Amino acid sequence: MDLSGRTVFIVGGTSGIGRELARRFAAAGSTVAVGGRDARALSELAAEGLGTVSVDVTDSGSVAAARDAVLARFPELDTVVTMAGAMLLEDLRDPAHFEAARTTIDTNLIGTIRTIDAFTPHLVARGSGTFITVTSGIAFLPFPPMPTYAASKAAVHAYSEALRAQLDSTGVGVVELVPPAVATSAQEQVNPHALPLGDFAQEVMDLLAQEPTPREILVKGVLMHRWAERDGTYDDLVAQRSQALAMLPGRTA
Repeated sequence: MDLSGRTVFIVGGTSGIGRELARRFAAAGSTVAVGGRDARALSELAAEGLGTVSVDVTDSGSVAAARDAVLARFPELDTVVTMAGAMLLEDLRDPAHFEAARTTIDTNLIGTIRTIDAFTPHLVARGSGTFITVTSGIAFLPFPPMPTYAASKAAVHAYSEALRAQLDSTGVGVVELVPPAVATSAQEQVNPHALPLGDFAQEVMDLLAQEPTPREILVKGVLMHRWAERDGTYDDLVAQRSQALAMLPGRTA
């Protein structure tokens, strides 16, 4: 993928990985717009020269309005990145977890589908473009304290595979970005071994720049997750990760 001269809309790019990738795309010579709910973050990104639009992926009307605003300003849009996500702890012994599960699915899975549906007609009509969906190493190697997060990201992986097949021959590609734990402000509180954000972003951009662009963007730090079943390490790694259940209030591993 040529990273210069593209027009990119990053949905959920107001913080963490999305914000860093927005800056990297811009530095590579692409025109970048960022969508999100955080008005202050959007204002900061606008001051950096990025396009910004308010969008809530859990609201179909908001997604449609954001699409219209982006295409009015950037009719040459060719790349849509679906970054919006919720990452919540859940204790499955407590029925109250259901609200966290509902929020996670509506944001991570349904929000991704809403975004893709909104922009598919545009990309198909222009005959070229790219969707970049974002899953997680946890899609392939569950983290037991976040069960619905894992399920939602596994679902986005399967959806991405089906989307790629359905868009075959339209000129629209589908690339799946599979992050490991990355040292954003949220992850730093959970995982002191998370990959530094700058290192992750650089490796991602290097992989995206390959020709042909890989279908899955797998940094070295996520390979143990992605291929755990193939490598025969899955059961042992899930058992190790289950020790993190001690994070849940009133629980021990």
